[in-house]
Amino acid sequence: MHFEVLGEIENIVVIAEGGGVRIQRFLRKMYGGRRWRKMKGDAVVRFDDGRIRRAEVHWYEAHGIGRKGLKISRLLAEE
Repeated sequence: MHFEVLGEIENIVVIAEGGGVRIQRFLRKMYGGRRWRKMKGDAVVRFDDGRIRRAEVHWYEAHGIGRKGLKISRLLAEE
């Protein structure tokens, strides 16, 4: 499912860092970087079919590399 993040990601929390990031070896091989962290936050997203919903998104991030592997974890209640 393809989506686009609209606006800022809020309520950002670190889920795992260092050895706790299971795919750290893959991330270093693909993108470089050192201290990879798995992050989560809430964002408003637009799906390919035009629906706009609030969702919890997860991604990996390293200093100087930016956000990689952005995915939707779950949809949040509609407002």
